Amino acid sequence: MSQATTDLQEPEIHTELETMRHSCAHIMAHAIQKIWPQAKFGIGPTIEDGFYYDVDLEVKLTPEDLPKIEAEMTKIIKADTVFVRTEHSVSEAISKFKALNQPFKIEIIENLRDGMGTSSVSSYSEGDFIDLCRGPHVQKTGKIKAFKLLSIAGAYWRGNEKNPQLQRIYGTCFANKVELDEHLRLLEEAKKRDHRKLGRELELFTFLPESPASPFFYPKGAIVYNRLIQYIRDLYVPYEYSEVITPQIMDVSLWKTSGHYDNYLESMYFTKVEEREFGVKPMNCPSHALLFGTLKHSYRDLPLRYADFGRLHRFEKSGVTHGLTRVRTFCQDDAHVFCTTDQIESEIRKVVEMIFGTFDLFGFTDMQIFLSTRPEKRVGSDALWDEAEAALKRTLDNLGRPYKVNPGDGAFYGPKIDFIVKDALKRPWQLSTIQLDFNLPERFDLTYTAADNSAKRPVMVHRAVLGSLERFIGVLTEHLGGAFPFWLAPVQARVVPIKDTHNDYCREFLHTLKKHGIRAEIDDRNESMGFKTREAQTAKIPFALVAGDREMEAGQFAVRKYGERESKVMTVQEILGLYTELNDIPRAVARGMGSKTH
Repeated sequence: MSQATTDLQEPEIHTELETMRHSCAHIMAHAIQKIWPQAKFGIGPTIEDGFYYDVDLEVKLTPEDLPKIEAEMTKIIKADTVFVRTEHSVSEAISKFKALNQPFKIEIIENLRDGMGTSSVSSYSEGDFIDLCRGPHVQKTGKIKAFKLLSIAGAYWRGNEKNPQLQRIYGTCFANKVELDEHLRLLEEAKKRDHRKLGRELELFTFLPESPASPFFYPKGAIVYNRLIQYIRDLYVPYEYSEVITPQIMDVSLWKTSGHYDNYLESMYFTKVEEREFGVKPMNCPSHALLFGTLKHSYRDLPLRYADFGRLHRFEKSGVTHGLTRVRTFCQDDAHVFCTTDQIESEIRKVVEMIFGTFDLFGFTDMQIFLSTRPEKRVGSDALWDEAEAALKRTLDNLGRPYKVNPGDGAFYGPKIDFIVKDALKRPWQLSTIQLDFNLPERFDLTYTAADNSAKRPVMVHRAVLGSLERFIGVLTEHLGGAFPFWLAPVQARVVPIKDTHNDYCREFLHTLKKHGIRAEIDDRNESMGFKTREAQTAKIPFALVAGDREMEAGQFAVRKYGERESKVMTVQEILGLYTELNDIPRAVARGMGSKTH
């Protein structure tokens, strides 16, 4: 369909649904060629929940063109023509696609021949349309039952901005209409929950051209940000972490020692100060290694756990930045544990306990674990990598939870365990990570004094529970639809007097709430009660507290919880007791009272 038999840019097709989507992309290309015969095609792989195809057209496509393409696809599907596979020598394939005026296909074939030594490629045809493809496809076009074209975007050929910009058409395909309709429903719900939209509406954060891909947090967003940091700080007490503060910029020699200069250069920012070159830190680990090395340590001091909320900066191309989930400046709940090899498993178990307790708290119940092994570009000897990978595998095996191996996706300094959670819309997100590092202690010549007075090399465990705070807030906002739990909500309660005569009573209770550490506000505008309560719901405030004559005389409020239609009458003391309890949930988890055994 889109690529030759061994083109590595297209993933292998393994499932019946992926085969169907692969075929649907081929049919979409056929439909485009029917409407615009001069179309030139790039690649068209399957992706999560669908497919896309890159096409070079003189016509600028708009969303209004998608139904026209869909209609032509429907005709091709109804024709129920057979997919026919043909093997070609490289020279035959080049001649054929030259005749079809498909330069991108020719480039793919030439790359396969010159770069991989490929001597033959395959094509698939149905009707009068032929495409370079390794397959497989469904037997006939009529096997496609339920599809939908979704959107159009720009994409540089081969992802290189120096190459021509093509038009990328996204679509999805399912085995039946019921599954398709459910997927489309989730897509519509995702639009409503888009954290960029909710961030503006709820006055959490914004992006400004003066600092691209770098969020500005409003006061309400800063509350969410700082409450998350406080939650993690609460965890540091029972898990015995010590927080440190490290510089933003450090001499370039540090980044050469750590390996970042050779392995992470394209993602870093640099500056000159008094003729010295400095790197803006993209990670905290080298500075923590420096700190460890400034003091003498005994085996009795280990494990030593350094935590850091320092700001990090990484260069991301503008084409891949996305709201809070891919930014250029961010903060991680970052920590590094210096320990002995005998302590590795127990330390990782403690981090896993922190991660599971946190996932429970935020309602992430669907999770996958991946063991990511050595990448091609890395530092350190194979022997150190063998030891690190074996230690992580042994720890995961002993945890007794299922996991998958993700070959080649480790950090350049060590293998890692990645935790992928699915949000309320069943979308996967990588949040927490644990990385095992034998290399940085070696490169920084870190030692501790063992029981026999010999100098031993510590091991570093890199870990993040929430990961990037910015990314976590983006994911959590969409997971919760902007309705944060009480302890995290920027405004926890809105006090609403029915008439002006109730204002003093409501203001007095507002003052009491604030004295008890509750983030509350009052809506004493001259508006109808229906308007005020609807606005409180739109603002996703956890509680609206309404007071009229009856409530004022009884020392009560009508309490309406976000998302519920009915109110519950409660006394002032009952409200204070409830809110104090709700506000203390993260601390209960931090004390080990709220986490589950996994």
